[in-house]
Amino acid sequence: MVSWPAGYDRIILKETDSTNAEAIRRIESFSKPTWILTELQTSGKGRRGRAWLMPKGNFAATLVLKPQSSLRLAALRSFVASLALRSAFVIHCGSSDKFKLKWPNDVLLSGGKVAGILLESIGKGDKVDSLLIGIGANLVNSPEIQEVDLSSGSPVNIMETLGLNIPPIDFLTTLANQFKVYDDKIRERGFDIIRTEWLSHAAKLNQMIIARVGSSEIKGIFENIDDDGSLILNTSAGIKKIAAADVYFEEN
Repeated sequence: MVSWPAGYDRIILKETDSTNAEAIRRIESFSKPTWILTELQTSGKGRRGRAWLMPKGNFAATLVLKPQSSLRLAALRSFVASLALRSAFVIHCGSSDKFKLKWPNDVLLSGGKVAGILLESIGKGDKVDSLLIGIGANLVNSPEIQEVDLSSGSPVNIMETLGLNIPPIDFLTTLANQFKVYDDKIRERGFDIIRTEWLSHAAKLNQMIIARVGSSEIKGIFENIDDDGSLILNTSAGIKKIAAADVYFEEN
């Protein structure tokens, strides 16, 4: 049986409004990196304030870190979390070729969104005192199509797609161990090794995608991510660097 990673705490709740909100309420009490898992989340939020729905049996957790770093370095933990999340899926499910990473922070299974990540930071100016990494994964249920943003395609879940039942507590232990593996890598060896591995699993690399920034669309070939984690597109107007956007894939 896999043991809990050294140096990390965990809190298991029956129900809460949001694991990120719960983390903020408890933020002063944490002395080490801490995972918060809830069996039921009633009012979660995703990127850009979208609803983060969690049917019972799915996975909702937040990792609280105290990085004491710049905002730029803290934001790179999104890629650490993405790799850890994908790795946890592969450990439980196999099917490595079916799990892809979508910039900036989604995991896809056979082309549909199976999990997402939300980062929130607390600090002053460019200094991040606390970093919250919220993770939601569709283990047994998928939200209704009309309830989600479809930039990552239709939602899918592990149970229906692969026929596997993964208990959330088991998934948390695997995820926590994988996060430690990748977090140790970025701290000891820098972002380049993380970026290289992330790109090796990236969806639509070297293919045409659409990045929506506000009301505008930028269409181009997804070539790379840079040292800040920004998306690099080769467009008809030249190379574009995009720090934040919703990415859409063209229909085949």
